Amino acid sequence: MNKTPGAELERRITCFQSLLQAQALDGAFILQNADLFYFTGTIQQGVLYLPAAGAPLYMVRKEFGRAREESALGNIVPIRGFRDLPRCLADFGLSPPEQAGMELDVVPVVLYQRLCANFPGCAMTDVSPLIREVRAVKSAYEIRALRAAAEMVEGIFQKAKTVIRSGRTDLEVAAELECEARRLGHQGITRMRGFNSEIFMGQFSSGADAGIPSSADTPLGGRGVNPYVGRGSGWKRIAAGEPIVFDFTGTADGYLSDMTRMFCIGGIDEDLRRAYDDMVAVQQLMKETARPGRKWGEIYEICCRLAAGQGHGGRFMGAPGAQVSFIGHGIGLEIDEYPFIARGFMDQELKKNMVFAFEPKVVFPGRGAVGIENTFRVTDGGVEALTFSDESLVVI
Repeated sequence: MNKTPGAELERRITCFQSLLQAQALDGAFILQNADLFYFTGTIQQGVLYLPAAGAPLYMVRKEFGRAREESALGNIVPIRGFRDLPRCLADFGLSPPEQAGMELDVVPVVLYQRLCANFPGCAMTDVSPLIREVRAVKSAYEIRALRAAAEMVEGIFQKAKTVIRSGRTDLEVAAELECEARRLGHQGITRMRGFNSEIFMGQFSSGADAGIPSSADTPLGGRGVNPYVGRGSGWKRIAAGEPIVFDFTGTADGYLSDMTRMFCIGGIDEDLRRAYDDMVAVQQLMKETARPGRKWGEIYEICCRLAAGQGHGGRFMGAPGAQVSFIGHGIGLEIDEYPFIARGFMDQELKKNMVFAFEPKVVFPGRGAVGIENTFRVTDGGVEALTFSDESLVVI
């Protein structure tokens, strides 16, 4: 078991506490899984109280033994429910907060109400943006994990070269790729923060199915196996002459790397091939543009202008009428972190060691989709690709 080092947790907590102090907050209650893991090194059901100064207190309902085993935090106590929280704070010399934060972007209303009922004199505010701000800039420890995740997705990509064959269903190939991912140690879960957002460890879709839109806020959807899921790999059989999309994550110690590569059997039509080259050119423009201090939304607008000039404006980043308003998304413990290379983010700037996946894609309704995706780290003077698989169209 790889345990998040205590010094790493202390760094994260200290960064967040400085933001709490700047907002004149007494502390914050953390409940969401990814945030719990970020600040404690484990995901156990309970509440983490982070005071604006001093040691945090992790109050665990289930499972206390694993919390003690997996977390490097010093103050971990068992509780039976929210009613125990005020007593636990008092036992550790912590005053009931008068101004506190919660993750109001994700915490269910019923849990918010229960927590408020146990701290009736406390005004609650949303600290999700502060948490996301801290999590956006990765440490050396996190970047090592992200590089290891990129190694995994390369292994899955190499497996894809051996299992794609005409006549097989997308679902059959996806099953083999998911099996390989698990064999390599994939955690099996790809976490997203957004409400009702669910995602597989990867997506494999061929031909027209890849371009079918879905309810998910992603450029490509997929038919899926039934309407209950309504996205991802389905029962379509792979055929020669059509684009095949490989979009997978690798994982390491909770951290994700995201990558898309293109396959085909025997070749694809010239306009599809040109479109793929165009998306590589959009990626290259991003690499020449992105650097510390550059606005997230500015990068988005620059790249959209190039795609429009290439003739893809109406089908860039999704099927016509179902296009998404981003090209890149931050990545770490979740696949939808800060920064967003997206429309409207004109007040936020890239910082060194932010990490994001950049995925320019084009949909041809009834024919399929083409595109590329890599995971990048922001450096002093630009970006560095963490994913490294060959970007050439793979012809089988």
